[in-house]
Amino acid sequence: MKGYVFHGPGRSAWEDIPDPDLKEPTDAVVRVDAVTICGTDLHILKGDVPEVRPGTVLGHEAVGEIVEVGTDVRTVRPGDRVLVSCITACGRCRYCREGVYGQCLGGGGWILGHLIDGTQAEYVRVPYADLSVHPLPGAVTDQDAVLLADIFPTAYEVGVLNGSVRPGDTVVVVGAGPIGLAAVATARLFAPERIVAVDLAGARLEAARKLGADAVADARETPEQLVADLTGGLGADVVIEAVGIPETFEMCTRMVRPGGHVANVGVHGRPSTLHLEDLWIKNVTITTGLVDTRSTPTLLRMAASGRLPAAQLVTHTFSLERMEEAYEVFAGAADTGALKVVLGGPRREVVAPKTV
Repeated sequence: MKGYVFHGPGRSAWEDIPDPDLKEPTDAVVRVDAVTICGTDLHILKGDVPEVRPGTVLGHEAVGEIVEVGTDVRTVRPGDRVLVSCITACGRCRYCREGVYGQCLGGGGWILGHLIDGTQAEYVRVPYADLSVHPLPGAVTDQDAVLLADIFPTAYEVGVLNGSVRPGDTVVVVGAGPIGLAAVATARLFAPERIVAVDLAGARLEAARKLGADAVADARETPEQLVADLTGGLGADVVIEAVGIPETFEMCTRMVRPGGHVANVGVHGRPSTLHLEDLWIKNVTITTGLVDTRSTPTLLRMAASGRLPAAQLVTHTFSLERMEEAYEVFAGAADTGALKVVLGGPRREVVAPKTV
């Protein structure tokens, strides 16, 4: 088969690789029908995630069809259409028992496209399939569903829930890329008084308006003053950081009110300064986090009922073999206007299942 292989910082290729096999009785092999590219994949290509070894297939989000299952898999079988979660869960360790699947100690967590071969390929092996894939309702399209593998649960859990968004709040989302836009969409579920989106790109700010932002601000034009004006000088109740650079994190800490929340979602490759000389007295809560995907079943139900605007984030579609072109479009979002790109290959015959 073919897959998109990382060969070190700045080097990657869509190339021939071995087909995946079942390695454990809890594994499943999925034929990939739709996959997307994440901002984290770009961080890997820049060398910001040194744990990713050269030779690893990238990607941690997919929709596809079960081809093979191990003998211990109980919840899915060959022929089932499934969502492959970005997080793998053993279901047995302390963290999994607490629903904190992102910190799994049993060989799970974020491993696809990170510690093992990922989803940007024609087939993928998924460990602990019973808890790591989700059967899909027919009402949810591949294009919608693949956005529920990572960006929507990440924005919802690490941004909106960790930020404790409540009715009547002023919520500021710094960064109107895919994660930030998903945060805008899911923050609306809690009826805040207003949502403010901050970004450099006019097209992304316009997308934020369409998804429910009440106000937008160019990051170069003192958005802190806009937030102060909107809140009578108090500051935002919740500020969600969805970029991952020191400047935007520090901006978030300047915009939050005393007693408010800063929820960091962005992937940081460099240290940021925490100005405790200003913050120590302000009762500010700062949270970080890796998504657990415990909200995925809820989000899938919302998508099936038409209450989650996932499709609005997809700006470009490609066939799987155009993976390298898709990366160029996604990485050049400032020029291409890309939000989420979705790739899908032609459907083929499913091979006969095997067991281990």
